Amino acid sequence: MKNFFILAVSILFPLFLHAQSFKVKGSGFQNFIFNDKINGNQIQFSSSTPLEDIHGTASNISGSVSFDQNNFEKTLKGKLLVPVKSINTGIELRNKHLQSTSWLNEPKFPLIVFEVKSVSSLKQIADNKLAFKVNGSFTMHGVTINLLADAEAIYMNESEQTVKRGPGDLLGITANFSLKLSDFKVDNSLIGNKVAENIFLKILIVGSNKLQ
Repeated sequence: MKNFFILAVSILFPLFLHAQSFKVKGSGFQNFIFNDKINGNQIQFSSSTPLEDIHGTASNISGSVSFDQNNFEKTLKGKLLVPVKSINTGIELRNKHLQSTSWLNEPKFPLIVFEVKSVSSLKQIADNKLAFKVNGSFTMHGVTINLLADAEAIYMNESEQTVKRGPGDLLGITANFSLKLSDFKVDNSLIGNKVAENIFLKILIVGSNKLQ
């Protein structure tokens, strides 16, 4: 019985490890770069109040994500940088106000930064798709807080279709989370409660493992 148990563990344990990552052609350590060469990367955000609903985007996202294909959950690391100047609500005057010294203070704090700290609750949705929770640090307006986001990652092997978007294998990531403006010392009262205290955000990015 003891020998049977040892044999079962030796067979199932490697399979369990493999289940923690993508089942694709790519193997070993992977590093994906996010920059303007991959068009369409953006963060969508929304604010809803009785006075006004605001929907906007932030673009020109740069950064990278890396992981060991043998254990995505334990090795995922990454950092994304978003220029405050890229925030677009569809109204130029409002954009300037959000970026001004009385709000996000772009001259002093030009970047919004998200850095991955850890991953939990990993689920295999498909051979090339994982769902998980990501814990990270989010820095805006000179203030850094920890937050938890619901995320999905899709690994796309290089093909005739993917090269239209970028070279090499591609990694698509979506993440959803919310934040409170007061946590970042943003005085929401300055614009008469037209922007909600709670802002909902969605990250939509694609990176390549062949970009420099």
